[in-house]
Amino acid sequence: MYRTTVIRRALMAAVAVACAAGCTAQAASSTGAATPSSPQSGASGSPSADSKPSGSATPSSSPSASASEATPGKVLMAEGTENEQVRELQARLKQLDHFKRSPTAFYGSMTATAVKKFQGKQGLTTTGTVDESTWQRLVGMTRKPTASELRPPTTYELDTPDQRCMTGRVMCISKESRTLAWMVDGKVVSAMDVRFGSENTPTREGTFNVGWKAREWESTLYHTPMPYAMFFSGGQAVHYSSDFAARGYNGASHGCVNVRDKTKLAALFEEVKVGDKVVVYW
Repeated sequence: MYRTTVIRRALMAAVAVACAAGCTAQAASSTGAATPSSPQSGASGSPSADSKPSGSATPSSSPSASASEATPGKVLMAEGTENEQVRELQARLKQLDHFKRSPTAFYGSMTATAVKKFQGKQGLTTTGTVDESTWQRLVGMTRKPTASELRPPTTYELDTPDQRCMTGRVMCISKESRTLAWMVDGKVVSAMDVRFGSENTPTREGTFNVGWKAREWESTLYHTPMPYAMFFSGGQAVHYSSDFAARGYNGASHGCVNVRDKTKLAALFEEVKVGDKVVVYW
């Protein structure tokens, strides 16, 4: 009896001790206390090296800094722009051999390509649009275009004249540049765009002479008008073409040399004499 009572008291004491220890640990946990070795904080209580304060960012990744460096200047000209500044742009690019056509004042894909080429050579961002920095760089490298550079007589640049054109009075006609240059003693007096016959009705090449002229004429084969005709090889002549004026190079002649500028051709018709030389070449 006595032995049983002693054992029972010992067991109850052990349970009390265990309960006391558990309650102490629970109380410590409820107060938010942590041991110094807690992995949630460093020794000083500051955030660990793997975490960042909310909203923090290093200067190199700052969005505002990147945007400031990448944002180009105000766009002055881009595809679709049409004004006299575009004409000047094209003339200046042509001075640097980046633009191969005559200025049109319209900013199309060819102009954008020329601008990209200029920007690339100058170490500028190749956007294909003209901002203030691109414009100032171009202006600094070129001179103010002359009136003839802004509005040249032909769409395409004149070829170096064939040697047969360098003496006398000559209609010097280049199939390569699609131009006619009226030359006197090696100097260009006037120039104009021309187009030629198709593959089936080619314009003959060589050296000829103006055989006869007709201010008003109609083709006996095709029954189409041929104003200001200057015949140089059988039925082939230099003459005005309303179709060329309307459709440009989307069409072709039946072998004649078509001119689309009627005013220029009318003036040339008055200058050219029967017997003057005609040179058609590539």
